[in-house]
Amino acid sequence: MRKEPTEAERKLWYLTRDRRFSGFKFRRQFAIGRYIVDLICLERRLVIEADGGQHAENAYDAERDAWIVAQGFRMRRFWNADILQRPDEVVDTLWADLKFEPAKRPLRSFAQTSEEPFP
Repeated sequence: MRKEPTEAERKLWYLTRDRRFSGFKFRRQFAIGRYIVDLICLERRLVIEADGGQHAENAYDAERDAWIVAQGFRMRRFWNADILQRPDEVVDTLWADLKFEPAKRPLRSFAQTSEEPFP
């Protein structure tokens, strides 16, 4: 976890904070197992990541995403450039993602001290 968010993460937080999407609550820098996600809407089980060029075809990200999806979450990744240059398109995509209501599944407590993800 970084102390200071990137410019794109700040912009994404500005777009989602204060329940701006029909009252949906987003949290930032949220721990899921041993992973920290940029933003999450627990009600819709939606994880949002702001990515720079270092994330292109990244094996670690693929493994991380697969594990998070296996826990019942959906992943949405945005390139930093898209967040900064096309925020209206980002907002439209988020609206579409939030309209999808996932199957009811109990939320587990994701705070843990172990270095290993949940089985």
